[in-house]
Amino acid sequence: MACDLSIVIPAFSEREVLPLTLDTIKAIVEAENVSYEIIVVDDGSRDNTSELIDATHATTPEIKGIVLSRQFGKEAALFAGLKHASGKAVITLDADLQHPPGLIPEMLEHWRKGAEIVHGVKQDRHADTLMQRFTAAVYSGIFSRLSGFDLRGSSDFKLLDRRVVDVLTNSLPEYGRFYRGLSAWVGYRQVSLPFDVAPRESGESRWGGLGLLRYAIHTMTAFSSLPLMIVPVLGLLMLIISIILGIEAIFSKLAGHSVSGFATLEITLLFSGSLIMIGLGVIGQYMARMFDEIKGRPVCLISRLIGLDNSVGSKD
Repeated sequence: MACDLSIVIPAFSEREVLPLTLDTIKAIVEAENVSYEIIVVDDGSRDNTSELIDATHATTPEIKGIVLSRQFGKEAALFAGLKHASGKAVITLDADLQHPPGLIPEMLEHWRKGAEIVHGVKQDRHADTLMQRFTAAVYSGIFSRLSGFDLRGSSDFKLLDRRVVDVLTNSLPEYGRFYRGLSAWVGYRQVSLPFDVAPRESGESRWGGLGLLRYAIHTMTAFSSLPLMIVPVLGLLMLIISIILGIEAIFSKLAGHSVSGFATLEITLLFSGSLIMIGLGVIGQYMARMFDEIKGRPVCLISRLIGLDNSVGSKD
């Protein structure tokens, strides 16, 4: 049954903080006097997150759940939640309370005034380490230049109008989805709402260096073909270097000097080999994305639903 507001919360082993998160959101939403549902998506948690959702739903029917068959990642969990959300507006936020639920009323106010997407934009990241802030700034800068979309300070804390949710879940069949990028790409009337990143209520971030690098490569290749330009650029660079070395060798020969020998040849071969490997690596990333899309597998598989209609979005 449709409601005024759906709130989607992806969760991976968030058993410790989830009760506080749900209580906080429930109190704020009920003060708005709207019909609502809170959908917690258990992304293959290793604790008893799903049992907590079951118990909470038994006492509070507005709190519902989606249990994925294994961990598919946050992007898949978000889209599974969006697929099952019935609200006229849908808000997505993290389970660790780093996205302040206190801004939900302001998001709803922007929506009532005509905004179809309200982006929560990180303003103060004092809760993050210096390295986290640095890598986020580098990533956002590179992504913005490659894709043409300014995602500096972007987050998964957003409000989407029903119209936008339907487009994201029904009109974009791609396998490799990037929620922040797609929500900017679709257009419509968008508003930015700055917020300060709060410290995590419990636990630590599960994003490691390798995971962040994989995420950055995935999102950049999903939204821009410009990295493919690296291949011809590197080839042109190698051509220029080859011409310079060739001219230098000819002049050395005409001047009666010995032509540069083994060291120059070795450096040139190593350099050209490195450029070739970089070019092949870039092409390989795009081929991997094509391979994933061609297989046509669902974004995620759902083990069971808690308080939701089984006939909706059971595969993706």
